[in-house]
Amino acid sequence: MVGQFRVVVVGGGFAGLTTALALAHKRSSVSVVLVEPRGHFLFTPLLYELLSGELQAWQVAPRLDHLLAGRGVAWLQDRVTSINRQTRCLTTGSGRALSFDRLVLACGGVLQSFGIAGVTDHAIGFRTMADLQRLQHLVQWLQTHTRPLQRLAIVGAGASGVELACKLADLLAGKVLIELIEQGDRILPASREFNRQQALAALQQRDVLLRCRCRVQGVAADHLTLLVQGQTETLPCAGVIWTAGLVVAPPPLLPSPPVGPQGRLICQADLRLVGEEGIFAAGDVAAAPDKRRQHPLPATAQVAMQQAPVLAHNILASLDGEPLQDFHWHDLGEMLSLGRGHAAITAKGFTMAGPTAAKLREAVYLVRMPGAGHRLAAAAGWLGEHFRP
Repeated sequence: MVGQFRVVVVGGGFAGLTTALALAHKRSSVSVVLVEPRGHFLFTPLLYELLSGELQAWQVAPRLDHLLAGRGVAWLQDRVTSINRQTRCLTTGSGRALSFDRLVLACGGVLQSFGIAGVTDHAIGFRTMADLQRLQHLVQWLQTHTRPLQRLAIVGAGASGVELACKLADLLAGKVLIELIEQGDRILPASREFNRQQALAALQQRDVLLRCRCRVQGVAADHLTLLVQGQTETLPCAGVIWTAGLVVAPPPLLPSPPVGPQGRLICQADLRLVGEEGIFAAGDVAAAPDKRRQHPLPATAQVAMQQAPVLAHNILASLDGEPLQDFHWHDLGEMLSLGRGHAAITAKGFTMAGPTAAKLREAVYLVRMPGAGHRLAAAAGWLGEHFRP
C-alpha cells in the first residue's frame, strides 16, 4: 500500500467507534476520521441500568474525547448531510467536505412512528441520552406529584418495552399504574421461551398491566387512542414511552443504493454495500445477509459487536488488494434486564434468572465497552460497588 488512505466512519455507536479504534490500532499509516455529532458514546443495552441508578453515566456513556485521546482517530463533531458515491466525497452540516477512500456507515436507529399522529410530538423514545433525561424528569415528577390512578403507557412489548416496564415499576413503587401495550398477541415474540416466561413473571410480580392485541391510533399529551377488538378506546396517561420500533436514517447517498426493510442498506456478506467496492455498513443501518435464515441479521448490539473486527479487517484488506472475509454471526444468546437487580439469561442451553444473572449481565456488557482503558475503569468501578468488604 503506497501513500496514506483516508477512512471515514460515520456514526460513533458500538460498530462505528470500535471499527475506528481497531483501524487506527492496526495501521498507523491509514488516516481515520470519525464523524459523530454527539459528545459521548452510549452503550444502549445498559441504558436501563443508567435509568435505575444501578450504573453511572461515566460507565455507560463515556465522553468521546476521553475514549479517543491518543488513539490515532480524528473526531469531527458534526453530522453528515449527503454522500456522493461517485466522487467519494461527503458533506457535513457545517459545510465541510471530506473525501474518502473507504467509508463506513454505522448510523443508529431512530424512533419509528409508523405515521401515527402525535408519536413524534408527545411520545418519549429510549435510545439516546436526551430520551433518558426526558424520562428521568417524568419519573421525578411522578414521584413527587402523587395522584390517584396515574398511568404510564409503554408501547411495544419487545425487549426494550419489557425491560423498561420492569425498571419503571421498581422506580415508581406502586405510585403509578404501568401498562404495556402490544399490537401482537404476546410479549417478546423473538425471544427464548425461558426468558419470555421469566419476563411474564417479572411483569406480574410488579403489577404491570399487559394489554395485547391493541393498536395505537394516536398519541396526545395526556392520553392514548387505542383500537381494541374493533372498538376505539381513550386511555388517559401521564406519559407515553415508545418502544414499538426503529427505523434507520442514513445520510442521503447519491446515487441511491438498494435498501431493505426499515430503510436498512443492503450489504454483501463482507459488509460492503451491494454494488460497492469502497463503502461498508454495520450495526443498525446494515441489512447484512444471514445464510441460516432468509432474512437480514437483526439490528442488535450483539451483531454490531461481532461486525466491528471483521469490518476493520476487510477495510484494510480492500486497501491492500487482498481477499475479504465474509461476516458470520454467532448467536451468543440473550440477556434481559427484569427490574432492579434482576435479569434473565439464555445462552447455548444455559439459563439463569435473578440477582446473579443481573450481575453477570452487567459484567459481560461492561467488559465489552470500547477502549481498553475505559473497560478497565468501568469494570473496576463496578467491582467496587458490588463486592465491597
